[in-house]
Amino acid sequence: MPVSLRPVTKENVRAVCGLGLRPEQRDYVAPNVRSLAEAYVEPLAWPRAIYAGDEPVGFLMVHANDEQREYFLWRLMIAAEHQGKGYGREALALLADELRARGATELTSSYEPGDHSPRGFYLGLGFEETGKVYEGEVVIRLQL
Repeated sequence: MPVSLRPVTKENVRAVCGLGLRPEQRDYVAPNVRSLAEAYVEPLAWPRAIYAGDEPVGFLMVHANDEQREYFLWRLMIAAEHQGKGYGREALALLADELRARGATELTSSYEPGDHSPRGFYLGLGFEETGKVYEGEVVIRLQL
């Protein structure tokens, strides 16, 4: 099924907020409802539902500072029942295309270290650790 990034709207917000993670992952990614509340008060937030065909399967949010060409992957989650299908990888490829069109040359993010952290996922996609730690999270960077 083709993957797409779509705005979160009144028609899909309940479905997006209903997407959940595996229990062991919940300490590493904020619930989508919290992310959407943060997006509501942060003008630079760019939240998107991740769809496979017509089904919402995940969520991502970028702190997008177009003026300074700084882009931070603030949230990324794929619902538990949809993990391992390539949707996260495809969503990040679509995001990279979007950001390149905005003039971005890199995407930064961070992860909290631990037994169930997304470290391997990010490094497998080409992110590199920067050697920096911010508020206990390892800062990573992807060259676009």
